Amino acid sequence: MSLLLPGHRLELGPDAPLRLDCGVELAPLTIAYQTYGRLNSDKSNAILICHALTGDQYVAETHPVTGKPGWWEELVGPGRILDTDRYFLICANVLGGCMGTTGPASVNPATGRPWCQAFPVITIGDMVRAQLRLLDYLEIDQLFCVIGGSMGGMQALEWAARHPQRVFAAIPIATAARHSAQNIAFAEVGRQAIMADPDWCGGDYPAHGRKPQRGLAVARMAAHITYLSEAALHRKFGRNLQGRELSWGFNADFQVESYLRHQGSTFVERFDANSYLYITRAMDYFDLAADHGGILANAFRGTKVRFCVISFTSDWLFPTAESRAIVHALNAVAANVSFVEVESDKGHDAFLLDEPEFHATLSGFLDGAAEHRGLPRGAPP
Repeated sequence: MSLLLPGHRLELGPDAPLRLDCGVELAPLTIAYQTYGRLNSDKSNAILICHALTGDQYVAETHPVTGKPGWWEELVGPGRILDTDRYFLICANVLGGCMGTTGPASVNPATGRPWCQAFPVITIGDMVRAQLRLLDYLEIDQLFCVIGGSMGGMQALEWAARHPQRVFAAIPIATAARHSAQNIAFAEVGRQAIMADPDWCGGDYPAHGRKPQRGLAVARMAAHITYLSEAALHRKFGRNLQGRELSWGFNADFQVESYLRHQGSTFVERFDANSYLYITRAMDYFDLAADHGGILANAFRGTKVRFCVISFTSDWLFPTAESRAIVHALNAVAANVSFVEVESDKGHDAFLLDEPEFHATLSGFLDGAAEHRGLPRGAPP
């Protein structure tokens, strides 16, 4: 997937390699990002928005590939919760992604062909280190806030734990300090679906002019089920038929089947299959306590970061218990932490949807943190 996309690019040359957790030094490196609002004179109003697995940097404008609205468009803008009259918002496509940042679909300078499966395995920590390079380029010493849901929440936690001096506040949403066995299992089903597609060609499908669209579509379908709750599926579809009667075959008889097939078919238009493999693996490898003797609290010891941890009652992919474990670890080191479990029947995807309690929580925390930071309302000076 090689696209000329609108937006900003940071190009890091061979003389500035990014050392990855796997030991590889990756160079050159491109980081594609979008910004919203204006950076104030002392560069104290920057918010880094971290996107989820299938998200990208197009937070608040029409997506250049799909033509759909940005994934957090209702939160971003003048006078909105992520107020562009008050804050400078940054969102970068993650390392390993396929929307402009270096990933498996990018050209390997050693061969002149796409990296494909020769691309090094990456971690959430690597993604954050790439974002750190971007902040250094923008000359932002400390973020006012880092915020994200799901995999974006993992990045927010990584920022706060590994680089606390660079973060004033953090909002990890619908996430966990490590991927559970259940989540690893779901991710593996998706990866196996991709690799079982004959068009995957051992990962070298660009050289054969092919794309493993069927496998990637199935991976998306399986994952999408985990983003919803049973209540949400019942409310939207129940057992309603797509047509007037059963086909007595294996067509999409039920509306929910048709919906999942649509999700799969549209996803393959904007996402690279190898990127899906690499990014899900990065989530699997995420374990914030691993370098601290298995004790999560030690990852945050001495932190001055202000936290707001948010979960949703019907999220079974990243259930509230995972968020409580983060809160308990923060409490153990006397960190400044707020915690809200939002009542919602919309499942994991609730953080992307119109949830008044969730939005009120974000607004209240950001206003309080901005007051402590001394950020005035209105346009930055």
